[in-house]
Amino acid sequence: MMRKTSLVLLSAATGAMLALAVTHPRTALIGASASAATSDTYRQLNLFGDVFERVRADYVEKPDDAKLVESAVSGMLAGLDPHSSYMDAKSFRDMQVQTRGEFGGLGIEVTMEDGLIKVVSPIDDTPASKAGILANDIISHLDDEPVQGLTLNQAVEKMRGAINTKIRLRIIRKGQDKPIEVTLTRDNIRVRSVRARVEGDDLGYIRVTTFNEQTTEGLKREIANLTSQIGADKLKGFILDLRNNPGGLLEEAVTVSDTFLDRGEIVSTRGRNAEETQRRSARPGDLTKGKPVVVLINGGSASASEIVAGALQDHKRATLIGTRSFGKGSVQTIIPLGSGNGALRLTTARYYTPSGKSIQAKGITPDIEILQDVPEELKARTDTKGEASLRGHLKGSDGDEKAGSQSYVPPEAKDDKALKAAADLLHGVKVQASAPEEVEKDKAAAEDRKTAN
Repeated sequence: MMRKTSLVLLSAATGAMLALAVTHPRTALIGASASAATSDTYRQLNLFGDVFERVRADYVEKPDDAKLVESAVSGMLAGLDPHSSYMDAKSFRDMQVQTRGEFGGLGIEVTMEDGLIKVVSPIDDTPASKAGILANDIISHLDDEPVQGLTLNQAVEKMRGAINTKIRLRIIRKGQDKPIEVTLTRDNIRVRSVRARVEGDDLGYIRVTTFNEQTTEGLKREIANLTSQIGADKLKGFILDLRNNPGGLLEEAVTVSDTFLDRGEIVSTRGRNAEETQRRSARPGDLTKGKPVVVLINGGSASASEIVAGALQDHKRATLIGTRSFGKGSVQTIIPLGSGNGALRLTTARYYTPSGKSIQAKGITPDIEILQDVPEELKARTDTKGEASLRGHLKGSDGDEKAGSQSYVPPEAKDDKALKAAADLLHGVKVQASAPEEVEKDKAAAEDRKTAN
C-alpha cells in the first residue's frame, strides 16, 4: 500500500512541475526526464512484444508460447544477480520439498558460473559425497548432455529424479588433466542438517550442514544430548562447525543464533526503501547455559551460516576460528505467482550483522585465522573464490570486496588444525593464528594458481 501511495504522489508532483514550466525551466526538465524514462520503458516493452510475435510467426518450428514467456522471465531475473531466478511450478514444488529437509536427488549444493554448474558443497552422507564429488568441481555434462545453455533450475531438475535411477556426470576438476566421469544413483535425500559427537571427553562438537526447517530442533536436541552425555559440570563448551555450510532459510539462521543468545539484535535486513528495514532480536534463554562456544567457518560458509557467525561474533558470544567466509550477504524472497505459475526467487535486501556490518562480497573474518595443511594433490582446488568472484554479483554496500579463502576440511579429525585450535581454546590453551607470512604465502599461491588456470 505504501508503494502504491508513493507512486500516486509522484504522478501528482510531476503534473505540478509541468504546470510550472514557464517560471521554473529546471523543474520542467526534471519532469520531462521522468516522462522520457517512462516512455523509453514502454518502448522497450513494445520491442519485447515485437520480438515475441516475430518468433511465434517465423521460427522454423512452432514454439510453445508459455515456454517463450518463461524463458524471457528467466533471462530477466538471471541478469539481476546470481541468486535471483524464476522457478516454474515443478521447481517451486521441489524447492518447498528441499527446505523441508527431504527430497530426491544426488545431494549437492550447486551454483551457476560461466554457464556451467559449480559445486558449492556436497551434502554429507549422500550419493554425491560418497562418490567423492568436491566443492569447486565443475559439472559440464549430465548424461552426455552439455550443461551449457541450461538454466540453473533446469540443470538441478535433471539431476533430480526417481529414487534408484542413475545419472552420469562429467566433472572438470582443477589439477586433473582429463574430465572425470562418475555415475550416481539417485536416493531419497534426507538432509540430517545437524550432527553431533563428544569431542575428547568434555567438549560438545556440533556440525550444521544446512539450514532447513529441521535445523533448530535438531540443534536443540543435540545440545541436550551432549549435555546429558558429558554432564553439565564436566562440559567445557561447544564447537559449532559451519564450514562448507551453504546456508538456507533466514528464519532458521535467526533461531539457531537465538539458541546461544539471551538478548540483543541477531540480524537486520535492509531493502531498497527505508520502511522495509526489519530487525530480528534474541529472546531470553541461552540453551547452553552460558557455556563457551567456538564457531568454525571457512570459504564455503555462506548466507545463513554467516548470519549465525556474525551475530555470535558481534555479541562476543563465540570465538570464530578458520578462514574468511564466502560473502553472500543478500536475502532472497520467494514470491509465488499463483496457481501453476511457479514463483520468483528475488533478491530483496542485504542483511547486516548486529554491529551494522554488511558482509556482501567480502565475508566474515574469523577472530583466529587457521590454515589447514592441504595434501599436495589437492592444493589446486582448495580455495573458494567467494561471492565477489560471481559474475553480476550484488556489490558490497561500502565498495570493499574480498576474494575467497581456503575451504578444505581434512577428512580425519586428527588432521584438522582448526578443530584442534578450537579444542585448545576451550581448554584454556593459548591459540596462535596462522603466521602472517604463512597467510600471505597461501594467498600468493592461490593467485598463482588462478593465473595459471
